[in-house]
Amino acid sequence: MTSIRPAADADMAAVADLWHEGWHDGHAGHVPDGLTDARTLAAFHERTPSRVDDTSVAVADDGTLLGFVMVVGDEVEQVFVGRAARGTGLAAHLLHAAERRVAAGGHSSAWLAVVTGNARARRFYERQGWTDDGDLPYEVTAGGQTFVSPCRRYVKRVG
Repeated sequence: MTSIRPAADADMAAVADLWHEGWHDGHAGHVPDGLTDARTLAAFHERTPSRVDDTSVAVADDGTLLGFVMVVGDEVEQVFVGRAARGTGLAAHLLHAAERRVAAGGHSSAWLAVVTGNARARRFYERQGWTDDGDLPYEVTAGGQTFVSPCRRYVKRVG
């Protein structure tokens, strides 16, 4: 059995580990090389503790972190599921939790960015009722540099 709950400080090291793994699985080869190089495990551990309030985690009965989602305002900013839990339906549960959080924040629609080359993620979002709303050059800073990742903006009515 899996439960989804708000993250706690004690969860964030495991979130960083899973985020690093999942980010590289979904982004390698689809973003600028310098960005891939800057997304080190240490970098994820540096940025994750400040995100506890934005994060909900999916945990197994034994406390193992299986996935997480981060929501900021009307943006579903991160959705990641560990390799062992992929294909189980957990990603859909996390995404629905994020949609409810956006709606509870008073927003009528949610949006997210997905790297253009990540066809697996794009198919997943479309199956969940999200609509491709067009190109979104997503600017990120990592390792002291600014990069522009080629993304697509997806939207969904939630309220």
